[in-house]
Amino acid sequence: MATYIVTGGTGFLGRAVLPLLLERDPIAQIHVLVRAGSVAKLRAQMSDVVGHDRVHPMIGDLTAPGLGVDSPPAADHILHLGAVYDLRAGDEQASTNVEGTRSVIDLAVQLDATLHHVSSVAVSGSYPGTFSEADFDCGQAFPTPYHRTKFEAEKLVRERGGLTWRVYRPSAVVGNSVTGEMDKIDGPYFLFPGLALLAKLPAALPVPIPDLGSTNVVPVDYVAAALVELMHLPGRDGEAFHLVNPKPQPVREIYAGLAKAAGAPRPSLSLPGAIAKPFVSGLPIASAESARKVVLERLGLPAALLDNLTMATTFTSERTVEALAGTDLSVPEFGSYSKVLWRYWQENLDPNRARHTHPDGPLVGRIVLITGGSSGIGRASAIAAATKGATVLLIARRADELDTVVGEIRAAGGTAHGYPCDITDEEAVDRTMKSILAEHDHVDMLVNNAGRSIRRSVYRSTDRFHDYERTMAVNYFGAVRLVLALLPTMRARRFGHIVNISSAGVQAASPRFSAYVASKAALDAFSDVVASETLTDGITFTTIHMPLVETPMIAPSGASNSGPVTSPEKAAAMVIRALIERPKRIDVPLGTLGDLGTMFAPRTKDRILHQMYRAFPDSPASKGQSDETPSAAPAPSHHSRSRLRKLGRRAARLVPGTHW
Repeated sequence: MATYIVTGGTGFLGRAVLPLLLERDPIAQIHVLVRAGSVAKLRAQMSDVVGHDRVHPMIGDLTAPGLGVDSPPAADHILHLGAVYDLRAGDEQASTNVEGTRSVIDLAVQLDATLHHVSSVAVSGSYPGTFSEADFDCGQAFPTPYHRTKFEAEKLVRERGGLTWRVYRPSAVVGNSVTGEMDKIDGPYFLFPGLALLAKLPAALPVPIPDLGSTNVVPVDYVAAALVELMHLPGRDGEAFHLVNPKPQPVREIYAGLAKAAGAPRPSLSLPGAIAKPFVSGLPIASAESARKVVLERLGLPAALLDNLTMATTFTSERTVEALAGTDLSVPEFGSYSKVLWRYWQENLDPNRARHTHPDGPLVGRIVLITGGSSGIGRASAIAAATKGATVLLIARRADELDTVVGEIRAAGGTAHGYPCDITDEEAVDRTMKSILAEHDHVDMLVNNAGRSIRRSVYRSTDRFHDYERTMAVNYFGAVRLVLALLPTMRARRFGHIVNISSAGVQAASPRFSAYVASKAALDAFSDVVASETLTDGITFTTIHMPLVETPMIAPSGASNSGPVTSPEKAAAMVIRALIERPKRIDVPLGTLGDLGTMFAPRTKDRILHQMYRAFPDSPASKGQSDETPSAAPAPSHHSRSRLRKLGRRAARLVPGTHW
């Protein structure tokens, strides 16, 4: 029975190696060095692996003296995978890459175990020429601290007396060639977002590719399988093995494979490398270097990556090929697995993956939060969104009505959840939002629909300041409170869309709605400002300037409402359009007419609105009266009101609604 101690077992390569060790030796025992906080992670990643009960956590730390292990178990082999793999890291990685290796060496000597040290082709530094498996110290320079620390670590292994060792030098390791699995954005993966942008162009578009030279990438499944095979070959102690592609891979070949997978334009011709040299190597002029840094940061590309994108060194692997002869292990062609690498990145690692729409529909799988969801526009929008495959989360004050809507959606086969909450109550909103994020992880889209409308002239409001406070509490502060609660998770996912149900009255400056219109105008302004700050993060806003909608909110105004009244279903169609197409605004003709009047004829607009103010008096409800209570002043005749309505509708027909 063989016993192994493994460092870096929870890392990307470690997760691929451990199952192979268990499979190779059905009675082997494996002790994995992990920090106390990573024990659960190790157990989770091994839970589905056959033989996982033979994997044991060994609590310690690669950077601690003696690895932080007082009584290490006896072992035949120590596989040292633990290291910092980051071209961007500085000298701080020496504590892991160099001093950690020193402690592992001491343990191997103490236990008389064979040390299998996973180094890197980075030990070659910037050596210009062919670097064989027998080469090590050729006087090479080191372009980054990572290159230097990997060299120093391997040097410790080679120079320690009394140590039995083997060294393995992989090149740039990418995802699994079968599943595409990868654990982080590194190396070539930094180029994937740029390819995603290019994929939006016609695939037939010719793209010239600069001749930047060659690189060398290998899939993790080949590295893991070759490593385990080489560990168990007899008579190979004191040797180094290159786990690399036997042939250098031109950057053009890598681009072609990924472009085909992404549907991006293919390379059509090669340009001299000197054209791109300023962007893949340091520039002599300080100002030019600063410009290069800015460009790379905007593209999300670390300068160290581009500086080391290509390799001046060619790596031979005759020893490895000879040792693996008789097995079916070989490095697959990059083009044969580039598609699975791309698909896995797109589904799991793309920082903008939350922006991708489901192939079955733009709202399928989206989590849409709608306030005021128990009736009116909110109810109709929730039903429509659920019909299109969205998971609908509804917020409303009245729990019984909310449950009715949720039940109705579920009965129709949709997915809905209700959350009773008063959005004017800060503590209630905090509790509700924590529950929503805990249960659903995120919200893709927010519809700020809950609102309060008060139709009352300013002369009847001089002793009713609370009218203004109540409308602001719901229409502005309530909506803003929800937006602020969701922005952090939307930013982290680089996607979010917020639909604000405003009013055409904001554009028209409708008389007797000073409290309501002001609160909606405040939300409009807030959204316009915030939209300019969140655009890069993929968070967008749509403002819908709704006409009058037949909802309980307008009922108290009765016959005093002016203009056409829209059904909740038609209003919901506008909301669905806002969620799917995500325009900046959706307006109706009367609203557009109001905007034009404000811009080109503000005084004339005031006169027209004043006549409307006189033609449509305060409703009995706004005066604190029932419908039967006589008004103190006679109302204008039905004929005059009808004439104004017809005039407004005719004017509106001349102006199209806007949607952009």
